[in-house]
Amino acid sequence: MRNHAQKRGKAVAAAALVLMLLLSACGGQQASSGSTTAAGALAAQGVPPQGGELSFALATSPDTLDPHRSGLAVSVRVIRTIHDSLVVQLPDHTIKPWLATEWEVSEDGLSYTFKLRENVKFHDGTAFNAEAVKYNFDRILDPATKASNAAALLQPYQSSEVLDEYTVKLNLATPSRAFLGNLSQALLGLVSPAAAQKYGDQLGQHPVGTGPFKFVKWEENAGIQVERNPDYKWAPELVTNQGAPYLDGIDFRIVPEEATRIGSVQSKQVLAAETVPPQHILTLEKDPNFQLLQTNTVGLPYTLFFNKDREPWNELKARQAVQLAVDVDTIVKTLYLGTYERAWSPLTPGTFGYDASLEQSIKPDIPKANRLLDELGWMRGEDGIRVKDGKKLTLRYVDGTPNREKRNDIAVMIQQQLKQVGIAVEVEITKDIRTVVYTNGDYDLYGNSQVNSDPNALYSFYHSYDPKGQASLSRLNDPDVDQWLEQGRVEKDDAKRAELYQQVQQYIIDHAIILPIYVFPYTVAASNSVQGVLFDSLGYPLFNDVSLQK
Repeated sequence: MRNHAQKRGKAVAAAALVLMLLLSACGGQQASSGSTTAAGALAAQGVPPQGGELSFALATSPDTLDPHRSGLAVSVRVIRTIHDSLVVQLPDHTIKPWLATEWEVSEDGLSYTFKLRENVKFHDGTAFNAEAVKYNFDRILDPATKASNAAALLQPYQSSEVLDEYTVKLNLATPSRAFLGNLSQALLGLVSPAAAQKYGDQLGQHPVGTGPFKFVKWEENAGIQVERNPDYKWAPELVTNQGAPYLDGIDFRIVPEEATRIGSVQSKQVLAAETVPPQHILTLEKDPNFQLLQTNTVGLPYTLFFNKDREPWNELKARQAVQLAVDVDTIVKTLYLGTYERAWSPLTPGTFGYDASLEQSIKPDIPKANRLLDELGWMRGEDGIRVKDGKKLTLRYVDGTPNREKRNDIAVMIQQQLKQVGIAVEVEITKDIRTVVYTNGDYDLYGNSQVNSDPNALYSFYHSYDPKGQASLSRLNDPDVDQWLEQGRVEKDDAKRAELYQQVQQYIIDHAIILPIYVFPYTVAASNSVQGVLFDSLGYPLFNDVSLQK
């Protein structure tokens, strides 16, 4: 079982790499067929044409462009153009140099010593060095920063030591196999210490990094502009172009309405747009004037979490009844028209340790679901809804607004499906997920996903939590799962580490802790003139190699 899962993971990673190579090759092929203009002459030599601005429509507005304070994936699309990281993770999970040229890990796994690239400048002209690295990671730990996802990614970082101008030692509280990979993520990108001190809480509106593009301006709810960094020459090997971008700049336009966003590409008001709805995917695939670029994200798929602190969902049979009554295949095929993959596990394919043996392991079984509820003493009332001790069997399903990725529609379909087994589903759509779900825990079923580079992402969702601290979404409290997750954090043998995470995945599905729904494919619709778009290992777009064909 373990070998099968590992082979599948490698196959997905390989496919992602092939996709990137194909896209890069496609850019080269189109470039070689240019006209006799200056751009065409460059293209004929195999050099992508220089200049031009890429207009790129985003599905929602970023929350901030401060990588340490952002909590939204859409922000990363822009953050990654401005900020670099110490290391890069390739699709095969290997870690390679970026702003760090080499590193050593202590025998006890408690310190990482990085040699840094010299002659790198932040966009404000200040030097990138060991002091800057120390400042960044200490800033994330500082409560005044109000760090969001970056703080979780940086764990278990404790402190830094500047050994010389271009050597820094990072000290950890406990060993972590996920730490090095986490350092590759954009939310741990490096910001200019001078800019952070100058702008304070407003750094997110005035971001300064070392990346291939420089920040120009942000018009609230309208767009964000970045321009070419002419001095850039330290790109990671994830991209082909190691120097300054070919583009003069990128105009990120914020267009939340799906039809408007995709229509703007079709009408050539913008050259590219992200998050293509399923019905438009099928249309664009057949249109020779446009291209559809797509890659599956890795980490945690879109998952519905039971709140095990609330009755009767603290009982295994009640959760299993829902698991057997919900027809996930029908939901995914109906809403996403074959353009999304169904999820089977707490992890997505392509994530290290993914357990492929869970695929096809759960099938809808209405008679069995009814038997389980009968055994728990929930009997049908006159209206078909089950009752026990005078109380109706009700499931409170909470989801957010706007209707991202048709998630509100999933709630409606599950409401209808569970009615078949006598469960009344009360759907609440709210703008205030933070209060309803995370502060008050007022849900029986709530959906979430997370883009992440390492299976250690499971820890914050499924490890037992301190009752005085933030509760996990699953409210799971099991010593075996805790032990597997804790050992997975430090296990040096990759085969053993994968096996630990497979045990976690099997337990979660066997005990119906969640309902995995879909794997989110990041999609970009683009004019045929746009060439060289690549995706990183997490599924975020990279623009280093992008050129505009005439």
